[in-house]
Amino acid sequence: MVRRPASGSEREQLDLFIALAPDIPAHDQRDLMERPFFSLSKSKRVKPIDYRVGDTFVRVDAAPEYGMATIWDADILIWAASQIVEAPQRGVMPSRRLQTTPYQLLRSIHRGTSLRDYQRLRAALDRLQSTTVVTSIRAEHLRRKRHRFSWINEWEELTDASGRACGIEFIVPDWLYQGLLDRSLVLRIDPAYFRLTGGIERWLYRVVRKHGGRQKGGWRFTFRQLHVKSGSLARFSNFAIDLRAIAARQSLPGYWLEIYRDEDGAEHLQFTRRSVLPRDHPGFEWPQRFGKMDDS
Repeated sequence: MVRRPASGSEREQLDLFIALAPDIPAHDQRDLMERPFFSLSKSKRVKPIDYRVGDTFVRVDAAPEYGMATIWDADILIWAASQIVEAPQRGVMPSRRLQTTPYQLLRSIHRGTSLRDYQRLRAALDRLQSTTVVTSIRAEHLRRKRHRFSWINEWEELTDASGRACGIEFIVPDWLYQGLLDRSLVLRIDPAYFRLTGGIERWLYRVVRKHGGRQKGGWRFTFRQLHVKSGSLARFSNFAIDLRAIAARQSLPGYWLEIYRDEDGAEHLQFTRRSVLPRDHPGFEWPQRFGKMDDS
């Protein structure tokens, strides 16, 4: 359902998109899956992320009061992305201005609904709004050299007559919205992603999902490449320990991880889709139906 308010501020000029039912597939935006846009730690991070490879750069700054938006906060953006992507499939016009209930949002991203969970949701929205990003990614399509935005332009808590919270409304940035309207920039993700508990583990799944197509040879990165791509503040030695532990657990849904050393002793992480492994391989799984937006 979409409602159009009177003109005025940006909020008033945007259609209001009332969230669809919670049982919709989860989708992620490709640009967010590979580059370091979020803190991978639950502890407050105020040190900026400054990532540059060739002409591509990402700069993320945090407000000292709130800290940088985390990869767990990004679940809210995944929820919004899923709503925006699914809306046209159901004959509904999407919008950057979304409204839902805290209960529906929390359940959709596999969180609890206790008072503490509601408080954490508010804190996550504050971090998403106060974190600023400057990037060259897709800026050329907007005829700019760079694009600056916050993950949420503004958000509002809706209350009933007794003052009890009954809804949440927020606006996602145009940079993200345009990246979701382009179907080639969207991937469906496994709902098991929300059960991953580690920050590096969650980030690694998104990188693997972005690159790990159906090619039988899989894909690989060196540990050093992954460390740079993550934007993590962890020392390389500790980051490498985490990668080895994740590979040992084989916890990433849909993918098999292996570690190799080259002739110089550098470690590589190889990831292969489980469905393309030989059927007698211990990691083989029958292919999941990820839909039309899969990277097959």
